Amino acid sequence: MVYLWIDANVILRFITGDPPEMAAKTLKLMARAEKGDIGLRVSPLVLAETVWVLSSFYKYPKKEIAENLISFICADGIYPENQALLIQALKDMADKNVDFADAYLAALAGNQEEAICSFDVDFQKLGARWVMPPG
Repeated sequence: MVYLWIDANVILRFITGDPPEMAAKTLKLMARAEKGDIGLRVSPLVLAETVWVLSSFYKYPKKEIAENLISFICADGIYPENQALLIQALKDMADKNVDFADAYLAALAGNQEEAICSFDVDFQKLGARWVMPPG
């Protein structure tokens, strides 16, 4: 099978349907992936960019972003890196009202049983092992 790494703009066209011409091409691409003709890979970095554009440009609420992206990364033919961590991060982003990047970092650190060093107190909301930079 041929695998393609997709960029945020492909995911955005699929979710928003905007602009219609590109969205139609994305739907055809997704249909090929669902049939098993190709596999579409998604990196956490691309998902982070997608979250940012959906929230800042399209003004989607976090809950709607999480629902749409969880459905997307769980679809047949989609192969995200660290799927379980991405799902956890998307849920935490919506449920705990934190940034996706913070939620993903907390999920990643927790999975590796490691701590986070940050000035951002949102990590407390996430239940992550967290320390402030010393000094």
